[in-house]
Amino acid sequence: MTGSTDTGLFTARNMMRAGICAAAAVALAGCGGKKETRGVMAPSQVTTIGVNSYLWRASLDTLSFMPLLQSDSSGGVIVTDWYTNPKNSGERMKVTVMILDQDLRADALRVSAVREVAASGGWVSAPVEAATVQKLEDIILTRARNLRRDSMGG
Repeated sequence: MTGSTDTGLFTARNMMRAGICAAAAVALAGCGGKKETRGVMAPSQVTTIGVNSYLWRASLDTLSFMPLLQSDSSGGVIVTDWYTNPKNSGERMKVTVMILDQDLRADALRVSAVREVAASGGWVSAPVEAATVQKLEDIILTRARNLRRDSMGG
């Protein structure tokens, strides 16, 4: 007989090592790597402030160029003070945004605007184009959707 009589023990040791290594590899496989987020959505109802936070943040971002007169996050109301465009000093606008629901939905947002024009040394009410209000709503809703998508990290 040639060779060592420990062949059986040596094989058992190798099998034990292979088993331990395999178990460690399986255990470590779940510890790293990139987390897959496809198919998972951020909640559309985020209400830690009383109203949908995506709509609230989007409204504030959209109206950030106008001075704020009032903002109530629990009631979902934002009222701007009069804003005069430096390029058109003969006209000013005031905007009110109301968030009506806790869900991120188009009908959860209502925007209204008041416009005045300079006439005879004072300000006179003037109609606001419906497209102006619609455009503001679209900008706010698009921004809110982007904030929600960005909260997912993608």
